[in-house]
Amino acid sequence: MHQATITLDPAFTVAPVRRRTFGAFVEHLGRCVYTGIYEPDHPTADDDGFRRDVLDLTRELGVSTVRYPGGNFVSGYRWEDGIGPKEQRPRRLDLAWHSTETNEVGVDEFVRWCRKAGVEPMMALNLGTRGIAEALDLLEYCNHPSGTALSDLRVANGAKEPHGIRMWCLGNEMDGPWQTGHKTAREYGRLAAETARAMRMVDPALELVACGSSSSSMPTFGAWEAEVLEETYELVDFISCHAYYEEHDGDLGSFLASDTDMQYFISSVVATADHVGARLKSRKRIDISFDEWNVWYQSRFKDAGAPEDWPVAPRLLEDHYHLADAVTFGGLLITLLRNSDRVTAASLAQLVNVIAPIMTEPGGRAWRQTTFHPFAQTSRYASGDVLRVEPVSPLYETKAYGEVPLVHAVATHGEDGTTIFAVNRSMDGPLSLEIDARALGAVRVAEATTMTDPDVYARNTADEPDRVAPRPNPDVEHEPLRVLLPPVSWNVIRLTTP
Repeated sequence: MHQATITLDPAFTVAPVRRRTFGAFVEHLGRCVYTGIYEPDHPTADDDGFRRDVLDLTRELGVSTVRYPGGNFVSGYRWEDGIGPKEQRPRRLDLAWHSTETNEVGVDEFVRWCRKAGVEPMMALNLGTRGIAEALDLLEYCNHPSGTALSDLRVANGAKEPHGIRMWCLGNEMDGPWQTGHKTAREYGRLAAETARAMRMVDPALELVACGSSSSSMPTFGAWEAEVLEETYELVDFISCHAYYEEHDGDLGSFLASDTDMQYFISSVVATADHVGARLKSRKRIDISFDEWNVWYQSRFKDAGAPEDWPVAPRLLEDHYHLADAVTFGGLLITLLRNSDRVTAASLAQLVNVIAPIMTEPGGRAWRQTTFHPFAQTSRYASGDVLRVEPVSPLYETKAYGEVPLVHAVATHGEDGTTIFAVNRSMDGPLSLEIDARALGAVRVAEATTMTDPDVYARNTADEPDRVAPRPNPDVEHEPLRVLLPPVSWNVIRLTTP
C-alpha cells in the first residue's frame, strides 16, 4: 500500500479563499443558453422562461460569478440585438460556432437570471469586430442609473435599477487565429488600453481583465502577455488564462496529472507579469483571471466538424464526463486554490450542457455530471485561508510530465474548521494519507467523503444520475489521523475540534 503524509499549520497561509475562484461561464454556444438555462416551454420554467431545475442545480453547485456571453461568440456579438421586445430582435449568423443566434436572451435576461441564481455577472466585451464606442455604450446601458439615452433605454426595457456589473473582460482569446477580429499582441494591447482608459473615465472602480494567451501551447505564449501588459499594465487588474485538458491515446497517468501543466501556466504568467511590472517600475500587481478551464475533449469536436445549415442551439461540445475526468478536474481545482495569492478569479467553462457539470434534455430532466461534485464540495467547504501544504508522497512516472506525486492536495482553514481536498492519482492501489495536524490542536475527522468507482470510466446519466458521487469513507483512523484514499479518487476530509 502507498503511504503519504500532509502537514497542516495555520501559521503558513497562501491567501484568503477567493469566492470568485468558483466562477462559471455561460456562452451562446450549443445548448448552454437555449434548453440550458432558458427554455420557456419546459415544465419547470418560471415566468421569465428560466429552467428552475437548472437554477436549483446552479445554486447547489455554489457558483459565485458567471462570465457572459463568450467566449468566441463575443467577438462577433452585437449586444444591441439582445435588448427590447423579443419579437423585434434580429436573428444573426454566429461565425464562431456556425449557428444561428435568435437573441431571445440578451444582457437584461442574463442579469435577471444572475439575480435569481445568486451569482455576480461578469461581462465580456467584443473587441474583435467592435471597439471603444460599443464598449462604452454597453457600460452606459448596464451601469448608469438614468438620465442618458442608453440608461433610459434600459429603464424602458424593464430594468429600472442599474445592472452594476463590476468585472469586464476586454475581449476574448484575441491571440487565436480562430477568433473573429484576431489581432497581434501590439494591436490588441493598444485597443485594450484605449478601451480600458475610456471605461475608467466612466467608472474608475471597474475591474478589467486583459486577454492573455488562449493556451500555454500557443507559439506566442509569454511574448503575448509581455507585449499586452506593456500597453495595459496600469489600466487593468487581471490577465486571463485559458486551459483545457483531455486524455490522449489512453495515457491515463499523464491525464490525471494535468494540473502539472496548469501550475506551469500560472507560474509562467505570474513571472511574465511581474517582469513587466518591474520594467515599468510599477508598485501595482497584476492578478490572474483563469476564466476558462475544464476537461474538454477538443479532439472529438475537431473530428466532428462544423454543424450544417446554421442551426439554432445545436448539440455541440456535449462531453459526458467519467470518474477519471472528475478526478483530473478536482486536481485542476486544487491547483487554482493553491495559487490563490495570484489567481483571484476563475470561470469553469461552461455551466450547462456544453462541457458542463450540469446536463439537461429539452423538455426533460437535468442531472449532475461527475465533475459537478468536486466543484460543489470545494465551493461549499473551502473557507478562511488557503494553507501552504506540501504532501510527502510517492512518485509515479508519466509520459507528459516525468515524475509526479501520487497525491495532489490543498487545505483551507477558518472559523468553520479545516478541510483537506485531495486526489489519489494511483491507478494500481489505495494510498494511506496520514495527516499531521498537531499545529491545529486537538482535532478529529468530522467527515470524510470519497468519489471513486471500480470503473474509472463510469459516468452519470439521466437514468443513473448518482452512479458516481461522493460517499462516506469508512477507512478513517484518529490516532494518528489517517484516511485511506482509494485508487483514482477525489477526497474531502473535514476536521473539527472534539
